[in-house]
Amino acid sequence: MNSLPYLSPRSEGQADAWSEEAAQAGRVGTQRIREVVTCVPPVEVASALGLKPDVTAVVRRRTMLLDGLPVELTDSWYPEHVAAGTALAVPAKIRGGAVTLLAGLGYAVHEAREDIVFRGATADEAAGLEVPEGTPVIVLSRTCLTAGGIPFEASVMVMVAEGRHLRYRLIAG
Repeated sequence: MNSLPYLSPRSEGQADAWSEEAAQAGRVGTQRIREVVTCVPPVEVASALGLKPDVTAVVRRRTMLLDGLPVELTDSWYPEHVAAGTALAVPAKIRGGAVTLLAGLGYAVHEAREDIVFRGATADEAAGLEVPEGTPVIVLSRTCLTAGGIPFEASVMVMVAEGRHLRYRLIAG
């Protein structure tokens, strides 16, 4: 997985990053929206977004499918002042993806902070990924910030570890 395409706005008519990455491998990548709700985020997410305790945010919960099989559970959180009244708060696919919508609202990704943990799937995660409980998963937590250092998206992605390839490229300025 290369994170850069997932952080860059898409051109008109361009496929979303997940579908495009899967197609390049000769596969079909789709997603299913599990729910879109406004609620109090977990402590780690609230901290990443700079929210005070008990402040609500909008979460988009999706299941990423590869050739029809679930391979990733993605929860993307947005401060209410960013998401309210936008397609982020609606349980439907977003044309061009969230990153394109956010860029149009003035929230372009300048910095992304990622944290990766490897562990066994919880019972709920195993059910969503259709694997046995304890199956190895990769948990990628990503926070996106503007050039001014303002966090506007925090995502937690739980991925089936088998078949994943994480690739990072760092360029010193």
